[in-house]
Amino acid sequence: MSQLVGKISQIIGPVVDVKFDGTEGELPRIYEALEVTKSTGQVVVLEVQKHVGQDTVRAISMDSLDGCQRGQEVRSLGSSITMPIGDQIYGRVFNVVGEDIDGIGGIDRSRGLPIHRPAPAFEDLSTATEVLFTGIKVIDLIEPYSKGGKIGLFGGAGVGETVLIQELINN
Repeated sequence: MSQLVGKISQIIGPVVDVKFDGTEGELPRIYEALEVTKSTGQVVVLEVQKHVGQDTVRAISMDSLDGCQRGQEVRSLGSSITMPIGDQIYGRVFNVVGEDIDGIGGIDRSRGLPIHRPAPAFEDLSTATEVLFTGIKVIDLIEPYSKGGKIGLFGGAGVGETVLIQELINN
């Protein structure tokens, strides 16, 4: 599919309707990424969620749309939003569209996986239970966590949940 170009026809909060005139009924696919450049020069990524009629798509913005207006040009990227993969991402912080936001730089974006893809086959998943050693003796003894699971902390105001999570991240 060639790169399609449309124009913003409506903005309601983070929801954007984009009209594609002259594309012979060809519209970006559901979950395809679109790009719009704000008046400040910042590029905002949109994700197609719905086809509305023959020539319009409804998309969700992945960032603030301040500075965008009706009639502004929108370009399709021809693929969905992808996240980088590999050893380079360990210990890094990314935004919702896969861009590094920790200020370190040096991420190879050529290799990546789409954020909308089929789940792995059940047979490919590991059923082995393994303990996650946190390096915090009290947690490892009283409340051990399993690897690959989710960890949540509940507590009153000021009891140290944030400090504990930071220790888990750093260890």
